[in-house]
This record gives sequence, structure tokens and C-alpha cells, in this order.
Amino acid sequence: MSKAQQPAKIDLSNLKSGGFIKERGKDLFTVRLRVPGGRMSVPRLKKIAEVAEKYGGEFVHLSVRQSIELININFKDFDVVVEELGEATQKVASCGARVRVPVACGGCEYNPNGLVDTQKSALEVDEKLFGTATGHHKFKVAFAGCPFDCPKSATNDVGFQGAIYPQLDKDACISCGLCAKNCVPKAITMGEDNKPVFDAERCIWCGDCVKVCPTSAWSEKRRGYTVRIGGKWGRNPLVGTLFATFLPEERVVDFISTVLEWYKEKAEALGRIRLGDVIIKEGPQALLDHLRQQFPDNTVTATIPPQVIETQVGIRS
Repeated sequence: MSKAQQPAKIDLSNLKSGGFIKERGKDLFTVRLRVPGGRMSVPRLKKIAEVAEKYGGEFVHLSVRQSIELININFKDFDVVVEELGEATQKVASCGARVRVPVACGGCEYNPNGLVDTQKSALEVDEKLFGTATGHHKFKVAFAGCPFDCPKSATNDVGFQGAIYPQLDKDACISCGLCAKNCVPKAITMGEDNKPVFDAERCIWCGDCVKVCPTSAWSEKRRGYTVRIGGKWGRNPLVGTLFATFLPEERVVDFISTVLEWYKEKAEALGRIRLGDVIIKEGPQALLDHLRQQFPDNTVTATIPPQVIETQVGIRS
């Protein structure tokens, strides 16, 4: 067989980094699609169904990170699958040691609990940072619009959670008590003068008092993202811890870039290691000092390392 007739060799590492994941079956792959924030237009969804029916198996899979995965795709069909998906501007995701597709809740467009526009943030991060090589390990980002935190942001390398810090205009208060009745953490109680009493230490920045107040006596003093860093799931889970508060939405990309800069430098020569483990090794103050140079108004004074979750068998190294 001449060299020209020899079948091309498949580099599985390169394919996986591009979102093509080898399956058990011969020549079959899962193709992971890029769906930032889990948002999918109806026309694009129809095209994906058409391609899946034409080239894939009997079903698709919805990953836990909001991606659609086409199952049982033969590698010989890669080019045509990518081309036909492209007709609806659908792109393939990536795997490997790079910034992954960000996940997000519905945000504030239609969700009454949403405090910030998580969808806008996810799209911006996807556009500017998706696929950025870390040189060490995967790097996951999640956006939650409120303290309900449906995307479980603290289990990501960098997790953002919408927040509102409330303030009260007592003169505008009509003493209806709705704020106190709706304050789940009991940060608001009614005082002897029948006006709200605010306990800042109990407040979780959910903004419910602002939403229910009929006279706008409660309003937002600050709005932005609470940021937790160093989380991950998998074989040795970590929960990320608090590094910044009320980060402006328009500074999300700069913030992640600053974290990535520190991660790349501190993980040098450490091999395949996640951000949370680097923070534990270096100490959280090292990352706080780095962040404070660019975000002095948002970086917290002190924090604790990412927290080890001993849910797995075996001794953690």
C-alpha cells in the first residue's frame, strides 16, 4: 500500500481536546457541542436533531455541564457533521487542559430570582476565553444569578454568584413588614418603632427585601458577583472559597484572566494539577495579594483554602 493510500492515523488526544471523545465501539465517537450558558435557539436545536438523526445513534445525551452530546458518530463523518452543524452556527466544544464552556443559570431576563445577567457573562467568557490553554489542567467557570446557586458555582475553578447589598430609607418605609416576613436568613426583624432592623452579618445578599418592598424603601447599595475560587468535583472534590465580593459584571473576563495568570505561573513544573490544589499548596493569601493589585475594591481581606470534601474512599495525597 502506497503512503497516499494508507488510512490516516487518529490522534485521540487531539480529537478529545477538540470535543471528539472516543467511545467503546469501533470507530465511534461522542461529539460534544458548545452550548455556553446552556442557551440554545430553537432553529439551532432543530439542526442538531437533524444531524444527530442523520449521522448518530438513536439518542443524544445532555451532559451535566449543559452541553448536548451526539452519540455514535463515526470518525469518517467528522467533517460533514461539523460542516452541517456550522450551517446553524453550532460549534463543537473542547476538552483537555483549557478553559471549558461556561455554564450558567437563566439569569435575570425571565427568572424572578435572578440578580445579574449570567447569560451575558457566560457568552462573553465563552467568546473571549473559551479554549485558552492552561498548560496544567481543565479550567471550569460557572455563573449563578442568585444565592440559590443552582449551577453549584463553588464546585468550579472560578464560580460567580449574583448578589445585592440592600440599604433602607426609613422615611419611605410604611412598616408593612413584608421585608422581615420574606427574609429567610432572618437578617431583617421589626423593631420597637415598627421599622425594619437590619443585621448585616446575617444577610446573604439575596435581594429579596428589595424585590418585595412596595414603596422602594429598600434599594440596592451594591450589585455584582460574589466570587469563589478553587472548587472542583471528581475523584478528590474541593469546594471553592470566597475571594471577591460585588465584582462588577463588566469585569468578569478581566478577573478570570488574572486568576489564570496566577494559576499558570504557580503551577509551573507541577504537572497536571487543578487550581484548587495550587491554592492549597501556595496558601490563599498569595492569590488574594495577586487579585488585590487589579481588584482592590472587591478582593476580600482574608479567606480560607478550598475545602476538602472527604466523600471518596482512599487517602488523599
